[in-house]
Amino acid sequence: MSAHDRVAAAHDRVAAAHDRVAAAHDRVLAALAAIEAADRPEIWISLRPPADLLAEAATIDSAAVRGGLPLAGILLAVKDNIDVAGLPTTAGAPGYAYLPTADAPAVARLRAAGAIVLGKTNLDQFATGLVGTRSPYGAVRNAWDPTRISGGSSSGSAVAVALGLADLALGTDTAGSGRVPAALNGIWGFKPTRGRVPATGVVPACRSIDCVTVFSREPELGRHAVALMSGPDTGDSLSREFAPLPKPPVRRVAVPPPAELGPLAPGWSQAFQAALTTLAGLGVTVEEVSIAPLLDAAKLLYGGAFVAERYAAVGEYIAAHPGLVGGDLDPTVAGIILAGRDPSAAALFDDLERLDAARVAARDLLAGYDAVLTPTTTGHPTLAEVAADPIGANAALGRFTNYANLLDMSAVALPAGHVAGLPFGLMLTGAAFDDERLADVATLISTALRHPPVDLAVFGAHLTGQPLNHQLTGAGGRLVRPVRTSDRYRMFALPTTPPKPGLVRVADDGASLAGELWRLPAAAFGAFVAALPSPMAIGTVELADGTPVTGFLCEAIATEGATDITSWGSWPAYLER
Repeated sequence: MSAHDRVAAAHDRVAAAHDRVAAAHDRVLAALAAIEAADRPEIWISLRPPADLLAEAATIDSAAVRGGLPLAGILLAVKDNIDVAGLPTTAGAPGYAYLPTADAPAVARLRAAGAIVLGKTNLDQFATGLVGTRSPYGAVRNAWDPTRISGGSSSGSAVAVALGLADLALGTDTAGSGRVPAALNGIWGFKPTRGRVPATGVVPACRSIDCVTVFSREPELGRHAVALMSGPDTGDSLSREFAPLPKPPVRRVAVPPPAELGPLAPGWSQAFQAALTTLAGLGVTVEEVSIAPLLDAAKLLYGGAFVAERYAAVGEYIAAHPGLVGGDLDPTVAGIILAGRDPSAAALFDDLERLDAARVAARDLLAGYDAVLTPTTTGHPTLAEVAADPIGANAALGRFTNYANLLDMSAVALPAGHVAGLPFGLMLTGAAFDDERLADVATLISTALRHPPVDLAVFGAHLTGQPLNHQLTGAGGRLVRPVRTSDRYRMFALPTTPPKPGLVRVADDGASLAGELWRLPAAAFGAFVAALPSPMAIGTVELADGTPVTGFLCEAIATEGATDITSWGSWPAYLER
Protein backbone atom coordinates (compact mmCIF):
# COMPACT_ATOMS: atom_id res chain seq x y z
CA MET A 1 0.00 0.00 0.00
CA SER A 2 1.40 3.41 -0.98
CA ALA A 3 1.88 6.28 1.49
CA HIS A 4 -1.05 8.07 -0.12
CA ASP A 5 -3.24 5.00 0.24
CA ARG A 6 -2.23 4.53 3.89
CA VAL A 7 -3.25 8.08 4.78
CA ALA A 8 -6.45 7.82 2.76
CA ALA A 9 -7.30 4.51 4.41
CA ALA A 10 -6.73 5.97 7.86
CA HIS A 11 -9.01 8.89 7.06
CA ASP A 12 -11.66 6.59 5.62
CA ARG A 13 -11.54 4.28 8.63
CA VAL A 14 -12.04 7.05 11.14
CA ALA A 15 -14.56 8.94 8.98
CA ALA A 16 -16.61 5.78 8.51
CA ALA A 17 -16.65 5.13 12.24
CA HIS A 18 -17.65 8.71 12.94
CA ASP A 19 -20.40 8.67 10.34
CA ARG A 20 -21.76 5.40 11.64
CA VAL A 21 -22.07 6.51 15.24
CA ALA A 22 -22.58 9.93 16.74
CA ALA A 23 -21.94 8.96 20.35
CA ALA A 24 -18.69 10.07 21.96
CA HIS A 25 -18.37 6.58 23.44
CA ASP A 26 -18.16 5.01 19.97
CA ARG A 27 -15.89 7.73 18.62
CA VAL A 28 -13.43 6.96 21.42
CA LEU A 29 -13.53 3.25 20.66
CA ALA A 30 -12.94 3.96 16.97
CA ALA A 31 -9.99 6.22 17.78
CA LEU A 32 -8.40 3.66 20.08
CA ALA A 33 -8.67 1.05 17.35
CA ALA A 34 -7.20 3.47 14.80
CA ILE A 35 -4.27 4.33 17.10
CA GLU A 36 -3.47 0.65 17.50
CA ALA A 37 -3.80 -0.03 13.77
CA ALA A 38 -1.59 2.94 12.84
CA ASP A 39 1.34 1.47 14.82
CA ARG A 40 2.98 4.86 15.29
CA PRO A 41 4.07 4.82 18.94
CA GLU A 42 6.41 7.76 18.40
CA ILE A 43 3.42 10.08 17.95
CA TRP A 44 2.48 9.84 21.63
CA ILE A 45 4.32 10.51 24.88
CA SER A 46 1.30 9.54 26.97
CA LEU A 47 -2.20 8.23 26.25
CA ARG A 48 -5.09 8.33 28.67
CA PRO A 49 -6.38 4.97 29.91
CA PRO A 50 -9.32 3.71 27.83
CA ALA A 51 -11.52 3.50 30.93
CA ASP A 52 -10.96 7.20 31.65
CA LEU A 53 -11.73 8.13 28.05
CA LEU A 54 -14.92 6.10 27.99
CA ALA A 55 -16.08 7.53 31.31
CA GLU A 56 -15.58 11.07 30.02
CA ALA A 57 -17.33 10.13 26.77
CA ALA A 58 -20.35 8.87 28.72
CA THR A 59 -20.58 12.19 30.54
CA ILE A 60 -20.37 14.06 27.25
CA ASP A 61 -23.00 11.87 25.62
CA SER A 62 -25.35 12.67 28.46
CA ALA A 63 -24.62 16.40 28.29
CA ALA A 64 -24.79 16.49 24.49
CA VAL A 65 -28.38 15.29 24.61
CA ARG A 66 -29.18 18.50 26.42
CA GLY A 67 -27.17 20.54 23.91
CA GLY A 68 -24.64 23.26 24.52
CA LEU A 69 -21.50 21.27 23.65
CA PRO A 70 -20.29 22.48 20.26
CA LEU A 71 -17.37 20.03 20.22
CA ALA A 72 -19.20 17.05 21.74
CA GLY A 73 -17.08 13.96 21.16
CA ILE A 74 -14.39 15.71 19.11
CA LEU A 75 -11.09 13.91 19.76
CA LEU A 76 -8.19 16.13 20.78
CA ALA A 77 -4.44 15.51 20.91
CA VAL A 78 -2.31 17.91 22.96
CA LYS A 79 1.36 18.73 22.46
CA ASP A 80 3.30 17.68 25.53
CA ASN A 81 4.43 21.13 26.50
CA ILE A 82 0.80 22.08 27.26
CA ASP A 83 -0.72 21.02 30.59
CA VAL A 84 -3.47 18.42 30.80
CA ALA A 85 -4.54 17.65 34.35
CA GLY A 86 -3.43 14.20 35.45
CA LEU A 87 -0.99 13.62 32.57
CA PRO A 88 2.72 14.42 32.95
CA THR A 89 4.05 17.42 31.06
CA THR A 90 7.53 16.51 29.79
CA ALA A 91 8.22 19.09 27.04
CA GLY A 92 10.00 16.15 25.43
CA ALA A 93 12.48 15.72 28.31
CA PRO A 94 11.66 12.83 30.68
CA GLY A 95 13.63 14.23 33.61
CA TYR A 96 11.89 17.59 33.36
CA ALA A 97 8.43 16.07 33.78
CA TYR A 98 5.89 17.38 36.29
CA LEU A 99 2.28 16.43 36.95
CA PRO A 100 -0.15 19.35 36.49
CA THR A 101 -3.30 19.46 38.57
CA ALA A 102 -5.17 21.71 36.15
CA ASP A 103 -5.61 21.95 32.40
CA ALA A 104 -4.04 24.83 30.54
CA PRO A 105 -6.85 27.31 29.72
CA ALA A 106 -6.56 26.41 26.03
CA VAL A 107 -7.25 22.77 26.88
CA ALA A 108 -9.89 23.55 29.49
CA ARG A 109 -11.90 25.68 27.07
CA LEU A 110 -12.00 22.94 24.45
CA ARG A 111 -12.91 20.30 27.02
CA ALA A 112 -15.68 22.53 28.32
CA ALA A 113 -17.04 22.52 24.76
CA GLY A 114 -17.10 18.72 24.71
CA ALA A 115 -13.68 17.79 23.28
CA ILE A 116 -12.06 14.65 24.67
CA VAL A 117 -8.29 14.65 25.20
CA LEU A 118 -6.79 11.39 23.92
CA GLY A 119 -3.27 12.04 25.14
CA LYS A 120 -0.07 14.05 24.89
CA THR A 121 2.00 14.16 21.72
CA ASN A 122 5.70 14.05 20.97
CA LEU A 123 7.65 17.17 20.05
CA ASP A 124 11.07 18.55 19.38
CA GLN A 125 12.41 18.85 22.89
CA PHE A 126 11.49 22.10 24.65
CA ALA A 127 9.76 23.11 21.39
CA THR A 128 13.18 23.87 19.90
CA GLY A 129 13.19 22.72 16.29
CA LEU A 130 11.19 22.53 13.09
CA VAL A 131 12.14 18.96 12.21
CA GLY A 132 10.31 16.63 14.63
CA THR A 133 13.40 14.50 15.25
CA ARG A 134 14.85 16.09 18.41
CA SER A 135 13.18 13.90 21.02
CA PRO A 136 14.29 11.02 23.24
CA TYR A 137 10.84 9.55 22.58
CA GLY A 138 11.86 9.05 18.95
CA ALA A 139 11.69 10.93 15.67
CA VAL A 140 8.11 11.36 14.51
CA ARG A 141 7.82 10.02 10.97
CA ASN A 142 5.84 11.80 8.31
CA ALA A 143 2.23 10.75 7.74
CA TRP A 144 2.77 10.31 3.98
CA ASP A 145 6.31 8.95 3.82
CA PRO A 146 7.85 7.42 6.96
CA THR A 147 11.37 7.99 5.59
CA ARG A 148 10.80 11.75 5.80
CA ILE A 149 10.43 14.14 8.70
CA SER A 150 7.10 15.18 10.13
CA GLY A 151 8.23 18.73 10.79
CA GLY A 152 8.23 20.20 14.25
CA SER A 153 8.27 21.09 16.86
CA SER A 154 4.58 20.09 17.06
CA SER A 155 5.37 16.83 15.30
CA GLY A 156 3.13 14.30 17.05
CA SER A 157 0.14 16.62 17.02
CA ALA A 158 0.34 17.16 13.25
CA VAL A 159 0.77 13.49 12.40
CA ALA A 160 -2.05 12.44 14.76
CA VAL A 161 -4.42 14.68 12.83
CA ALA A 162 -3.03 13.79 9.39
CA LEU A 163 -3.49 10.06 10.06
CA GLY A 164 -7.03 10.59 11.32
CA LEU A 165 -6.24 9.53 14.89
CA ALA A 166 -7.49 12.83 16.31
CA ASP A 167 -9.91 15.40 14.94
CA LEU A 168 -8.00 18.34 16.38
CA ALA A 169 -4.60 18.82 17.93
CA LEU A 170 -2.95 21.61 19.84
CA GLY A 171 0.58 22.72 19.09
CA THR A 172 2.69 25.72 19.89
CA ASP A 173 4.46 28.08 17.54
CA THR A 174 7.47 30.29 18.17
CA ALA A 175 9.32 30.01 14.87
CA GLY A 176 6.83 28.03 12.80
CA SER A 177 6.13 24.93 14.86
CA GLY A 178 2.38 25.16 14.25
CA ARG A 179 2.76 25.71 10.52
CA VAL A 180 5.71 23.71 9.13
CA PRO A 181 4.32 20.33 10.36
CA ALA A 182 0.93 21.25 8.94
CA ALA A 183 2.46 21.80 5.50
CA LEU A 184 4.56 18.63 5.54
CA ASN A 185 1.59 16.48 6.53
CA GLY A 186 -1.05 18.04 4.29
CA ILE A 187 -3.31 19.59 6.95
CA TRP A 188 -4.32 23.03 8.25
CA GLY A 189 -2.29 24.95 10.81
CA PHE A 190 -3.79 28.02 12.47
CA LYS A 191 -1.35 30.39 14.17
CA PRO A 192 -3.48 33.00 15.89
CA THR A 193 -2.52 36.54 16.73
CA ARG A 194 -0.02 36.49 19.59
CA GLY A 195 -1.87 36.45 22.92
CA ARG A 196 -5.27 35.64 21.41
CA VAL A 197 -5.08 32.20 23.05
CA PRO A 198 -3.52 32.39 26.53
CA ALA A 199 -0.26 30.49 27.05
CA THR A 200 -0.92 29.78 30.71
CA GLY A 201 0.08 26.20 31.44
CA VAL A 202 2.49 26.05 28.49
CA VAL A 203 6.19 25.33 28.99
CA PRO A 204 7.69 28.40 27.32
CA ALA A 205 10.17 28.37 24.49
CA CYS A 206 10.32 32.16 24.07
CA ARG A 207 7.60 33.37 26.38
CA SER A 208 7.14 36.80 24.81
CA ILE A 209 6.26 35.39 21.38
CA ASP A 210 4.93 31.84 21.98
CA CYS A 211 1.50 31.02 20.51
CA VAL A 212 -0.86 28.10 21.07
CA THR A 213 -1.89 26.75 17.67
CA VAL A 214 -4.41 24.33 16.16
CA PHE A 215 -4.14 21.54 13.59
CA SER A 216 -7.18 20.21 11.70
CA ARG A 217 -7.97 18.39 8.49
CA GLU A 218 -10.68 20.87 7.50
CA PRO A 219 -10.62 24.62 8.13
CA GLU A 220 -14.01 25.03 9.80
CA LEU A 221 -13.20 22.85 12.81
CA GLY A 222 -9.78 24.42 13.32
CA ARG A 223 -11.19 27.95 13.17
CA HIS A 224 -13.93 27.03 15.59
CA ALA A 225 -11.40 25.63 18.06
CA VAL A 226 -9.31 28.81 17.93
CA ALA A 227 -12.42 30.90 18.59
CA LEU A 228 -13.39 28.76 21.58
CA MET A 229 -9.91 29.10 23.11
CA SER A 230 -9.71 32.86 22.63
CA GLY A 231 -9.74 35.39 25.43
CA PRO A 232 -7.44 36.64 28.17
CA ASP A 233 -6.45 34.63 31.20
CA THR A 234 -5.14 36.09 34.44
CA GLY A 235 -2.29 33.59 34.43
CA ASP A 236 -0.85 35.03 31.23
CA SER A 237 -0.11 38.74 31.36
CA LEU A 238 0.56 38.73 27.61
CA SER A 239 -2.87 37.37 26.69
CA ARG A 240 -5.30 39.85 25.19
CA GLU A 241 -8.75 40.27 23.78
CA PHE A 242 -9.15 39.37 20.14
CA ALA A 243 -10.13 42.73 18.70
CA PRO A 244 -10.13 42.68 14.89
CA LEU A 245 -10.75 45.97 13.15
CA PRO A 246 -13.54 46.09 10.56
CA LYS A 247 -11.84 45.41 7.23
CA PRO A 248 -13.01 44.26 3.80
CA PRO A 249 -12.09 40.78 2.52
CA VAL A 250 -8.54 40.15 1.35
CA ARG A 251 -8.14 41.66 -2.11
CA ARG A 252 -4.40 42.40 -2.55
CA VAL A 253 -1.67 39.91 -1.73
CA ALA A 254 2.08 40.38 -1.84
CA VAL A 255 4.33 37.54 -2.99
CA PRO A 256 8.12 37.54 -2.83
CA PRO A 257 10.12 37.67 -6.08
CA PRO A 258 11.82 34.43 -7.16
CA ALA A 259 15.16 35.48 -5.70
CA GLU A 260 13.61 35.79 -2.23
CA LEU A 261 11.74 32.52 -2.48
CA GLY A 262 15.16 30.94 -2.53
CA PRO A 263 15.73 27.31 -3.40
CA LEU A 264 12.59 25.19 -3.06
CA ALA A 265 12.05 21.46 -3.34
CA PRO A 266 11.72 20.19 -6.93
CA GLY A 267 8.31 21.04 -8.31
CA TRP A 268 7.39 23.43 -5.51
CA SER A 269 8.07 26.60 -7.52
CA GLN A 270 5.65 25.38 -10.16
CA ALA A 271 3.07 24.47 -7.51
CA PHE A 272 3.41 27.93 -6.01
CA GLN A 273 2.92 29.60 -9.40
CA ALA A 274 -0.17 27.47 -9.99
CA ALA A 275 -1.54 28.66 -6.66
CA LEU A 276 -0.93 32.28 -7.68
CA THR A 277 -2.92 31.68 -10.85
CA THR A 278 -5.74 30.21 -8.79
CA LEU A 279 -5.67 33.19 -6.44
CA ALA A 280 -5.84 35.63 -9.33
CA GLY A 281 -8.79 33.65 -10.65
CA LEU A 282 -10.59 34.41 -7.40
CA GLY A 283 -10.33 38.12 -8.12
CA VAL A 284 -7.41 38.74 -5.75
CA THR A 285 -4.63 41.00 -7.01
CA VAL A 286 -1.23 39.33 -6.69
CA GLU A 287 1.88 41.50 -6.86
CA GLU A 288 5.57 40.75 -6.43
CA VAL A 289 6.99 42.69 -3.50
CA SER A 290 10.32 42.33 -1.74
CA ILE A 291 9.85 40.84 1.72
CA ALA A 292 13.47 41.46 2.67
CA PRO A 293 12.48 43.33 5.88
CA LEU A 294 10.57 40.24 7.04
CA LEU A 295 13.40 37.86 6.18
CA ASP A 296 15.91 40.13 7.93
CA ALA A 297 13.75 40.16 11.07
CA ALA A 298 13.58 36.36 10.98
CA LYS A 299 17.35 36.18 11.45
CA LEU A 300 17.01 37.77 14.88
CA LEU A 301 15.22 34.75 16.32
CA TYR A 302 18.23 32.43 16.38
CA GLY A 303 21.02 34.64 15.09
CA GLY A 304 20.85 37.28 17.80
CA ALA A 305 20.25 37.87 21.48
CA PHE A 306 16.64 36.66 21.53
CA VAL A 307 17.87 33.13 22.09
CA ALA A 308 18.49 34.30 25.67
CA GLU A 309 14.75 33.92 26.26
CA ARG A 310 15.06 30.20 25.57
CA TYR A 311 17.74 29.99 28.25
CA ALA A 312 15.51 31.93 30.62
CA ALA A 313 12.78 29.32 30.07
CA VAL A 314 14.63 26.03 30.67
CA GLY A 315 18.33 26.80 30.48
CA GLU A 316 19.01 26.36 34.17
CA TYR A 317 17.55 22.85 34.07
CA ILE A 318 19.80 21.86 31.16
CA ALA A 319 22.86 23.49 32.71
CA ALA A 320 22.23 21.59 35.96
CA HIS A 321 22.09 18.21 34.17
CA PRO A 322 25.07 18.04 31.80
CA GLY A 323 25.19 14.28 32.18
CA LEU A 324 21.83 13.94 30.46
CA VAL A 325 23.00 15.59 27.24
CA GLY A 326 23.14 12.91 24.58
CA GLY A 327 20.61 10.83 26.49
CA ASP A 328 17.42 12.37 27.84
CA LEU A 329 18.56 15.77 26.59
CA ASP A 330 18.97 16.23 22.85
CA PRO A 331 22.47 17.61 22.18
CA THR A 332 21.34 19.98 19.41
CA VAL A 333 18.57 21.41 21.59
CA ALA A 334 20.90 21.69 24.58
CA GLY A 335 23.47 23.52 22.48
CA ILE A 336 20.95 26.05 21.19
CA ILE A 337 19.47 26.77 24.61
CA LEU A 338 22.77 26.94 26.50
CA ALA A 339 24.05 29.43 23.92
CA GLY A 340 21.38 31.74 25.29
CA ARG A 341 23.67 32.43 28.25
CA ASP A 342 26.13 34.28 26.05
CA PRO A 343 24.39 37.43 24.75
CA SER A 344 24.83 40.53 26.88
CA ALA A 345 22.04 42.82 27.99
CA ALA A 346 23.46 45.43 25.63
CA ALA A 347 23.19 42.99 22.73
CA LEU A 348 19.59 42.22 23.65
CA PHE A 349 18.66 45.91 23.66
CA ASP A 350 20.45 46.33 20.34
CA ASP A 351 18.32 43.56 18.88
CA LEU A 352 15.16 45.00 20.41
CA GLU A 353 15.89 48.25 18.60
CA ARG A 354 16.48 46.35 15.35
CA LEU A 355 13.21 44.53 15.88
CA ASP A 356 11.35 47.82 16.40
CA ALA A 357 12.73 49.04 13.08
CA ALA A 358 11.74 45.76 11.43
CA ARG A 359 8.18 46.13 12.72
CA VAL A 360 7.94 49.59 11.14
CA ALA A 361 9.32 48.19 7.87
CA ALA A 362 6.83 45.31 7.98
CA ARG A 363 3.96 47.71 8.64
CA ASP A 364 5.03 49.86 5.69
CA LEU A 365 5.38 46.77 3.51
CA LEU A 366 1.86 45.64 4.31
CA ALA A 367 0.33 49.11 4.04
CA GLY A 368 -0.88 48.45 0.50
CA TYR A 369 -1.53 44.72 0.92
CA ASP A 370 -3.79 42.49 2.94
CA ALA A 371 -1.35 39.59 3.36
CA VAL A 372 1.87 37.97 2.24
CA LEU A 373 1.57 34.63 0.45
CA THR A 374 4.49 32.19 0.46
CA PRO A 375 5.09 28.49 0.52
CA THR A 376 4.87 27.45 4.16
CA THR A 377 8.37 26.01 4.05
CA THR A 378 11.14 25.33 1.56
CA GLY A 379 11.40 21.56 1.26
CA HIS A 380 10.77 18.17 2.79
CA PRO A 381 13.98 16.48 3.91
CA THR A 382 14.38 12.84 4.80
CA LEU A 383 15.21 11.69 8.31
CA ALA A 384 18.69 10.82 7.08
CA GLU A 385 19.24 14.29 5.62
CA VAL A 386 18.31 15.95 8.90
CA ALA A 387 20.55 13.58 10.85
CA ALA A 388 23.45 14.55 8.60
CA ASP A 389 22.88 18.31 9.02
CA PRO A 390 20.54 18.98 11.95
CA ILE A 391 21.17 22.72 12.14
CA GLY A 392 21.24 23.54 8.43
CA ALA A 393 18.17 21.49 7.56
CA ASN A 394 16.21 23.05 10.40
CA ALA A 395 17.22 26.60 9.48
CA ALA A 396 16.05 26.18 5.89
CA LEU A 397 12.59 25.05 6.99
CA GLY A 398 11.91 28.30 8.87
CA ARG A 399 12.66 30.73 6.07
CA PHE A 400 9.07 31.98 5.77
CA THR A 401 7.83 31.26 9.30
CA ASN A 402 10.47 32.69 11.65
CA TYR A 403 9.39 36.31 11.40
CA ALA A 404 5.66 36.17 12.13
CA ASN A 405 5.68 36.05 15.93
CA LEU A 406 8.60 38.45 16.27
CA LEU A 407 6.63 40.98 14.21
CA ASP A 408 3.28 40.27 15.91
CA MET A 409 1.61 38.87 12.81
CA SER A 410 -1.09 36.26 12.34
CA ALA A 411 -0.78 33.35 9.91
CA VAL A 412 -2.51 30.29 8.53
CA ALA A 413 -0.92 27.31 6.76
CA LEU A 414 -3.13 25.53 4.27
CA PRO A 415 -2.76 22.34 2.23
CA ALA A 416 -2.28 23.08 -1.46
CA GLY A 417 -2.10 19.72 -3.17
CA HIS A 418 0.77 17.32 -3.71
CA VAL A 419 4.06 17.32 -5.56
CA ALA A 420 5.74 13.98 -6.29
CA GLY A 421 3.33 12.27 -3.92
CA LEU A 422 4.08 14.52 -0.94
CA PRO A 423 2.03 17.42 0.47
CA PHE A 424 2.73 20.98 -0.59
CA GLY A 425 1.55 23.83 1.61
CA LEU A 426 0.90 27.54 1.31
CA MET A 427 0.92 30.16 4.04
CA LEU A 428 -0.83 33.50 4.38
CA THR A 429 0.73 35.92 6.86
CA GLY A 430 -0.93 39.19 7.82
CA ALA A 431 -1.30 41.79 10.51
CA ALA A 432 -2.24 41.06 14.10
CA PHE A 433 -5.98 40.41 14.52
CA ASP A 434 -6.39 39.58 10.82
CA ASP A 435 -6.80 35.88 11.68
CA GLU A 436 -10.31 35.53 10.30
CA ARG A 437 -9.63 37.46 7.09
CA LEU A 438 -6.65 35.22 6.39
CA ALA A 439 -8.67 32.10 7.15
CA ASP A 440 -11.45 33.26 4.83
CA VAL A 441 -9.20 33.68 1.82
CA ALA A 442 -7.20 30.55 2.70
CA THR A 443 -10.41 28.55 2.62
CA LEU A 444 -11.28 30.01 -0.78
CA ILE A 445 -7.83 29.15 -2.13
CA SER A 446 -7.99 25.62 -0.78
CA THR A 447 -11.44 25.04 -2.24
CA ALA A 448 -10.41 26.43 -5.61
CA LEU A 449 -7.28 24.25 -5.70
CA ARG A 450 -9.29 21.13 -4.93
CA HIS A 451 -12.23 22.10 -7.14
CA PRO A 452 -11.00 24.54 -9.80
CA PRO A 453 -13.50 27.18 -10.91
CA VAL A 454 -15.24 26.79 -14.26
CA ASP A 455 -15.12 29.36 -17.04
CA LEU A 456 -18.52 29.77 -18.70
CA ALA A 457 -19.21 31.68 -21.91
CA VAL A 458 -22.58 33.45 -21.93
CA PHE A 459 -24.28 35.17 -24.85
CA GLY A 460 -27.76 36.26 -23.74
CA ALA A 461 -29.81 36.91 -20.64
CA HIS A 462 -26.81 36.25 -18.35
CA LEU A 463 -24.67 39.02 -19.86
CA THR A 464 -23.78 42.05 -17.75
CA GLY A 465 -26.85 44.26 -17.43
CA GLN A 466 -29.24 41.54 -18.58
CA PRO A 467 -32.06 40.17 -16.39
CA LEU A 468 -30.42 36.87 -15.40
CA ASN A 469 -26.92 38.21 -14.72
CA HIS A 470 -27.73 38.13 -11.01
CA GLN A 471 -27.66 34.33 -11.18
CA LEU A 472 -23.95 34.51 -11.97
CA THR A 473 -23.01 37.23 -9.51
CA GLY A 474 -25.11 35.67 -6.76
CA ALA A 475 -23.27 32.38 -7.22
CA GLY A 476 -19.89 34.06 -6.76
CA GLY A 477 -19.25 34.45 -10.48
CA ARG A 478 -16.72 36.96 -11.78
CA LEU A 479 -16.50 38.52 -15.22
CA VAL A 480 -13.23 37.48 -16.87
CA ARG A 481 -13.39 39.28 -20.23
CA PRO A 482 -15.48 39.90 -23.35
CA VAL A 483 -15.17 37.10 -25.92
CA ARG A 484 -16.23 36.27 -29.46
CA THR A 485 -17.03 32.88 -30.91
CA SER A 486 -15.35 31.51 -33.99
CA ASP A 487 -17.27 32.13 -37.23
CA ARG A 488 -19.17 28.85 -37.02
CA TYR A 489 -22.22 29.90 -35.01
CA ARG A 490 -25.67 31.33 -35.58
CA MET A 491 -27.96 33.00 -33.04
CA PHE A 492 -31.76 32.83 -32.79
CA ALA A 493 -34.28 34.78 -30.67
CA LEU A 494 -36.19 32.22 -28.61
CA PRO A 495 -39.78 32.72 -27.36
CA THR A 496 -38.83 32.31 -23.66
CA THR A 497 -39.47 34.33 -20.52
CA PRO A 498 -37.35 36.32 -20.10
CA PRO A 499 -36.32 36.47 -23.76
CA LYS A 500 -33.12 34.58 -24.53
CA PRO A 501 -31.04 33.84 -27.60
CA GLY A 502 -30.16 30.34 -28.71
CA LEU A 503 -26.60 29.76 -29.93
CA VAL A 504 -26.13 26.90 -32.39
CA ARG A 505 -22.95 25.64 -34.04
CA VAL A 506 -23.24 25.23 -37.83
CA ALA A 507 -21.13 23.55 -40.47
CA ASP A 508 -21.01 26.62 -42.72
CA ASP A 509 -22.51 30.09 -43.20
CA GLY A 510 -21.82 31.01 -39.58
CA ALA A 511 -20.59 34.19 -37.94
CA SER A 512 -18.51 35.35 -34.98
CA LEU A 513 -20.80 36.40 -32.14
CA ALA A 514 -20.03 38.50 -29.05
CA GLY A 515 -20.45 37.36 -25.47
CA GLU A 516 -18.71 37.31 -22.10
CA LEU A 517 -16.56 34.79 -20.24
CA TRP A 518 -17.47 34.34 -16.58
CA ARG A 519 -15.67 32.34 -13.89
CA LEU A 520 -17.83 30.38 -11.43
CA PRO A 521 -16.93 28.35 -8.34
CA ALA A 522 -17.14 24.64 -9.20
CA ALA A 523 -19.99 23.94 -6.77
CA ALA A 524 -21.97 26.92 -8.05
CA PHE A 525 -21.48 25.78 -11.64
CA GLY A 526 -22.86 22.34 -10.81
CA ALA A 527 -25.96 23.83 -9.21
CA PHE A 528 -26.30 26.24 -12.11
CA VAL A 529 -26.26 23.45 -14.69
CA ALA A 530 -28.71 21.33 -12.68
CA ALA A 531 -31.26 24.15 -12.75
CA LEU A 532 -30.84 25.01 -16.44
CA PRO A 533 -34.23 25.01 -18.21
CA SER A 534 -34.89 23.47 -21.61
CA PRO A 535 -34.10 24.24 -24.40
CA MET A 536 -30.86 25.75 -23.07
CA ALA A 537 -27.84 23.49 -22.86
CA ILE A 538 -24.21 23.60 -21.74
CA GLY A 539 -21.56 22.46 -24.18
CA THR A 540 -18.23 23.36 -25.75
CA VAL A 541 -18.01 26.70 -27.54
CA GLU A 542 -15.09 27.53 -29.81
CA LEU A 543 -13.77 31.06 -29.36
CA ALA A 544 -12.38 33.25 -32.12
CA ASP A 545 -8.81 32.27 -31.22
CA GLY A 546 -9.67 28.58 -31.41
CA THR A 547 -9.83 28.06 -27.64
CA PRO A 548 -12.60 25.68 -26.52
CA VAL A 549 -14.59 26.83 -23.46
CA THR A 550 -17.71 25.70 -21.68
CA GLY A 551 -20.64 27.82 -22.75
CA PHE A 552 -24.35 28.28 -23.35
CA LEU A 553 -25.78 26.55 -26.39
CA CYS A 554 -29.28 25.67 -27.48
CA GLU A 555 -31.04 22.50 -28.62
CA ALA A 556 -31.26 22.77 -32.39
CA ILE A 557 -34.92 21.80 -32.45
CA ALA A 558 -35.78 24.95 -30.46
CA THR A 559 -34.61 27.15 -33.33
CA GLU A 560 -37.22 25.86 -35.76
CA GLY A 561 -39.42 28.82 -36.59
CA ALA A 562 -37.32 31.17 -34.39
CA THR A 563 -36.01 34.47 -35.75
CA ASP A 564 -32.39 34.30 -36.93
CA ILE A 565 -30.60 37.29 -35.39
CA THR A 566 -27.03 36.36 -36.34
CA SER A 567 -26.57 39.51 -38.42
CA TRP A 568 -26.83 41.70 -35.32
CA GLY A 569 -23.58 40.21 -33.93
CA SER A 570 -24.75 39.97 -30.32
CA TRP A 571 -27.82 39.69 -28.15
CA PRO A 572 -27.60 43.26 -26.74
CA ALA A 573 -27.27 44.67 -30.27
CA TYR A 574 -30.42 42.82 -31.30
CA LEU A 575 -32.31 44.12 -28.23
CA GLU A 576 -31.27 47.70 -29.02
CA ARG A 577 -32.34 47.49 -32.69
